[in-house]
Amino acid sequence: MSTKGTDAPLRVYHAPLLSPLGVAHLFGTTTGLLAIALPQETAEVTIAALTHRLGTLDLVAGEAMLGDALAQLAAYFAGERHDFDLPLDLRGTPFQRAVWQASRDIPYGETRHYREIAATLRSPAAARAVGSANAANPLPPIIPCHRLLGADGALRGHRSGLATKRWLLEHERHMSLTATPRAAVATACTKRP
Repeated sequence: MSTKGTDAPLRVYHAPLLSPLGVAHLFGTTTGLLAIALPQETAEVTIAALTHRLGTLDLVAGEAMLGDALAQLAAYFAGERHDFDLPLDLRGTPFQRAVWQASRDIPYGETRHYREIAATLRSPAAARAVGSANAANPLPPIIPCHRLLGADGALRGHRSGLATKRWLLEHERHMSLTATPRAAVATACTKRP
């Protein structure tokens, strides 16, 4: 469902979200959430990547259109939400989409090894391909690629850096252990990229 090569630009809605990690940027279409740039990435880099993959974009402010995503992510960062119920506009290969779904099946606060995901996909030798698919994950932490570890239990790459991956894992472990959610720590921003 690419607009690349056509004359019609793809309308993409954008909204910033202030999180404990800094300002994240959400991008979506009328189909669903398309991409999230966590604070260690810039909105400009994500926009450039989307343009490269999808063609010309018609980028518009989308706080209202992305309201549910903003609210659910704010609740996740506040420790009040463990999973997401959002329409997604996933654009990837069938293998990438299978890996992303397998990542979404990992329970909150738990981790798996890349080879375990490869085995669940009936491709036990594809641990590196699983890592590559997760590197292309457009929707962290909704698709929780941070929950995947190397065979030795070590943190491996994350598009937003290992510090972000470590923070997300520690956040989930801490929230899994506490009965009372923290006060909300994420709010929608009014600044534009």
